[in-house]
Amino acid sequence: MAELTEKAVQKLMKKPGRHAVGPRGLYLQITASPAREWKDWPKSWIFRYQRGGTSRHMGLGAAGRNGIPLKTARDRVIEARQLLSAGIDPVKQRETERAAAKIDRAKAVTFKHCAESYIAHHQATWKNPVHRKQWSSTLETYVYNSFGSLPVSAVDTAMVIKALDPIWTAKPETAGRVRGRIERILDWAKVSGFRAGENPARWRGHLSEKFAKKRKLRKVKHHPAMPYAALPTYMVALRSKESISARALEFTILTAVRTGDTIGGLWSEVDQDKKLWTISAERLKGQVDVREDDHRVPLTEPALKVLNALHRESDFLFPGAKENKPLSNMAMLNLLKGSHPEFTVHGFRSTFRDWAAEETDFPNHVVEMALAHEIGNEVEAAYRRGELLDKRRKLMEYWAAFCAGTP
Repeated sequence: MAELTEKAVQKLMKKPGRHAVGPRGLYLQITASPAREWKDWPKSWIFRYQRGGTSRHMGLGAAGRNGIPLKTARDRVIEARQLLSAGIDPVKQRETERAAAKIDRAKAVTFKHCAESYIAHHQATWKNPVHRKQWSSTLETYVYNSFGSLPVSAVDTAMVIKALDPIWTAKPETAGRVRGRIERILDWAKVSGFRAGENPARWRGHLSEKFAKKRKLRKVKHHPAMPYAALPTYMVALRSKESISARALEFTILTAVRTGDTIGGLWSEVDQDKKLWTISAERLKGQVDVREDDHRVPLTEPALKVLNALHRESDFLFPGAKENKPLSNMAMLNLLKGSHPEFTVHGFRSTFRDWAAEETDFPNHVVEMALAHEIGNEVEAAYRRGELLDKRRKLMEYWAAFCAGTP
């Protein structure tokens, strides 16, 4: 058919329907809309052709004011007919090119880009600001130098092992968290279409064959501990002191937590109505299990009394000298050294452990969970994931009574 002039084609813009404008197979399709003026009707260029005895059509782009010009549409028809002459279906060819372009884009997406995207998508659910900070800082410190700038599609088991190897024995808790973060980021990348195949950071049946379990690597360090029989007397002296470090140490002893848990404690973590203090897994030195659960601490009346006597002048339970900064990690130790230089703050956890073993009938796993320790037997641990909160609350109430000198 003869090709219509530009002027003739412009006149067709007001007429709904499919109009042949040439060269052979090029059509202008116009869909009328009662709610719009003709200038705003949807218009497009279409190439119709036969392939294997079947009629097919190929969209060439929008027409009209904001679309491609007639000349461009005609050039695209000529290119499509050249493909047909070569025995190539132009629609399938375009699909192949688009798929290849998508693969090229995916190859250009780096692991670091995916990590930043994962954090951006999930950080709104992370209530603890320390959690958010540690996600970025651990990846920056231990991962990005290894393969952060590489395409996420290229990350393999060897790269993951190379990143984890230097810290797996020296820093087992940190290494475990880093591995879990890599795994989640790679899963996100797969769902997002940036990589395929198995996750090279998965643990079970994969990296578990390369690395020893964290609890078998954990070095036991014995801290000088005050004998539990001497504790009630010490608590009387401690409660007579009015410093913030004294209140922090008293609270630490009553809750049997680590120094870092106390000084990093936030008011947002405390639910006074439920008498619970929830410490994020990101702030724990040890983990309850491989799921990196938060550690919930039942708060006894004496522990709540300590908190209720504090001034809420900071986000931290026990603020330091600088504005909105926590108490120094040496403050409690310096206080203790003033009267008992032979002991450490961490040693009070051993004091608690010895007291529970020798003076109570509470099972070992209840005491271990109160200390946020992993339970060694995997089968036993599977049955303890409810945290045994009621039993642990009773244990801490007995402990508080003992600290107060009550039989």
